[in-house]
Amino acid sequence: MRADRLLNIMILLQNRGKMTAKELATKLEVSERTILRDMDALSHAGIPIISDRGKDGGWRLLDNFRTHLSGLNTDDVKSLFLFPSEELLKDLGFNKQTLDTRQKLLASIPETFQEEAQVSWERIHIDSGTWRQTKESVHALKTVQQAVWESKRLTIVYKQANGEQKERLVEPLGLVAKGNRWYLVASRNGELRNYRVSRIHTAKIEDETFRRPLDFNLADYWEQSKKEFIQNLPQYDVQVELHPAIIKRINFTGKFVQFIKTENPNGDKWIPAALRFNDKQEAIEFILGFANKIKVISPKDLPNEVVSSAISVIKFYKNK
Repeated sequence: MRADRLLNIMILLQNRGKMTAKELATKLEVSERTILRDMDALSHAGIPIISDRGKDGGWRLLDNFRTHLSGLNTDDVKSLFLFPSEELLKDLGFNKQTLDTRQKLLASIPETFQEEAQVSWERIHIDSGTWRQTKESVHALKTVQQAVWESKRLTIVYKQANGEQKERLVEPLGLVAKGNRWYLVASRNGELRNYRVSRIHTAKIEDETFRRPLDFNLADYWEQSKKEFIQNLPQYDVQVELHPAIIKRINFTGKFVQFIKTENPNGDKWIPAALRFNDKQEAIEFILGFANKIKVISPKDLPNEVVSSAISVIKFYKNK
């Protein structure tokens, strides 16, 4: 609804200070032309909206103008009670208090929202860990977090994927928890980079502070970074037929393979399927693990390579 969008524009400008029409359009999932019409509507309604031109231009509210509208609805209030896992909060040094923070929050909101908030709290719990907890060592997290809070440059010794360690001087902009892993988002030589905190061998806070980019938004950047990472992942697609006996097992191996589609069983009751791997070697190892319960249809050269790998395994153990 347009009224909700106008309110959201005011809240965004109030919280962020200044945003371009393009940024607002992206955030609210409308066109820039719609945003410009909304700005006219807000001006005619007496809201002091100002447009700054130039390189660092954008829309902003008149200085010292603040609305008294929170924009909170029932769903917003319920979402406030869906806290992250205690493990992540402990990583950041937020130790659990005697009185749960949600108790304090519950006491501060209007009575009309309290019942819905209580229901949300009692019925939904978020656990960001895995079934077999493999907690990464994040000994540098405290230092990294301090540098983020204080906007101070940070010298890190970072272990790259190939095992080589490199020293880097970065400007830490924020921390992101992805599952049970922590990532540092930082600027280096003017470029935004992601660093897994568990790979930071040492971290030293420098005396020099830095100025955060005015247009940087951590959540927006991370979403875009994820999309680009997924788009650049390698893909190796395989057409197979699956024996009915392994269907239940294979559905639990999503870490190594992605199901693209399955079809109705054929005359032999085998199930045609399309599988996606990161690369050919990953596909070979996965197929070998199911022995004679997976038939490879394509690529045509893959069955021979599976056989070759199987022969290598047999020779290795025969010579033991």
